[in-house]
Amino acid sequence: IGGVLVKKKYQSQSSCAGCRTKGYCFMVCPAAALFSRQMVKLGKKSAFFGIPDAVLYCSLHDPVTPCPSGYNTNKTVSLWGSSGRMEMTPSKFMDIQRAIQPDWFQCISDGDTISGEAGRKRVKKSVDRSLSFLDMCLQLQEKSPELQRSVMFGAIEGGDILEERLRSARETAKRPVGGFLLDGFQGSAMAKETKLKLIASVTAELPEDKPRIIHGVGKPDEVLECIERGVDIFESFFPFQVTERGCALVFNYDYHPDPETTVFTQNGTQDLEKNGAQEDQEEVSKADPEMTPFEISLKDKKYHDDFGPVLEGCSCYCCQRHTRAYVHHLLVTNELLAGVLLMMHNFQHYFGFFSAIQDALRDSKLDQLKELVFRQALQGPENATLRQ
Repeated sequence: IGGVLVKKKYQSQSSCAGCRTKGYCFMVCPAAALFSRQMVKLGKKSAFFGIPDAVLYCSLHDPVTPCPSGYNTNKTVSLWGSSGRMEMTPSKFMDIQRAIQPDWFQCISDGDTISGEAGRKRVKKSVDRSLSFLDMCLQLQEKSPELQRSVMFGAIEGGDILEERLRSARETAKRPVGGFLLDGFQGSAMAKETKLKLIASVTAELPEDKPRIIHGVGKPDEVLECIERGVDIFESFFPFQVTERGCALVFNYDYHPDPETTVFTQNGTQDLEKNGAQEDQEEVSKADPEMTPFEISLKDKKYHDDFGPVLEGCSCYCCQRHTRAYVHHLLVTNELLAGVLLMMHNFQHYFGFFSAIQDALRDSKLDQLKELVFRQALQGPENATLRQ
């Protein structure tokens, strides 16, 4: 799983050429690193993954692995991996960072307030623990020659309580961290309005010269909402989740209207042509409640004789060499190649979306991109064709 930078002014904070030129980073979590003894023997760990030019960001948790509640203490945070639960102390966590030597890493924190059931007392304890962990990790980093070039991101906790969020933000901003993580916004336990209000309030307390990353936000419309509220970096777990559902991203992010495919209604407003393969949204929600309006399910039997590319105009390996019918066949026969091809397409399309965001910010056209994406969030994918 990787991450994507929205604002290029922060890319200079990394020595990584890939981050400076493309705005992408590779993310790894300690739970995965612990199971690889070979990784610990190497130097710069991005070489271990075969991507020596990528910026390496170490997060605390795998964004697609469930984290059961109730296992954190004043001295440890529980991590979950393929072998179950592991208790992580700040000292052990920093030992892993010394082994991985990431460009950026999230400080260990107590973010166990996502369920929405945490009371004020538990949320306050979460903030206190996280600040204590941060102080310990900063001391350990100062004593570690291997981590002098690594940037630590302080975690902003506080659940859905504004006062605690602001306290966490202000106290973390006083520490010598290189960036900030907005934690605890994963999942759907928190109402959207509450989430956006908290994000806006927190970012207003943080210095503008340090990047802000958020975990658990990936849908295109939610990404744009967070960008407007000051978030700079996002995880790219969303295309992985889409792939796991056997779906393909087909939403349009070309905010420059094409005269050849644009139709104007009688009142003069612009209306993009609908893609012929647009899903019936009621049927989609019944078939898989996790599906979003930005994707199509290639498991649907109507694609068994569709010999067009997954997305017309897409330059990815999957779209250039294979058809919807072929991917449908791979999915219904449970072939592993289905996930490989869909992952290629979904990641390229998602990264293309973030390139469009950067262009829109540069050209002061973010409102146009937001209007296009939000219309699809309500109606489904429009004009599923990419112009070269």
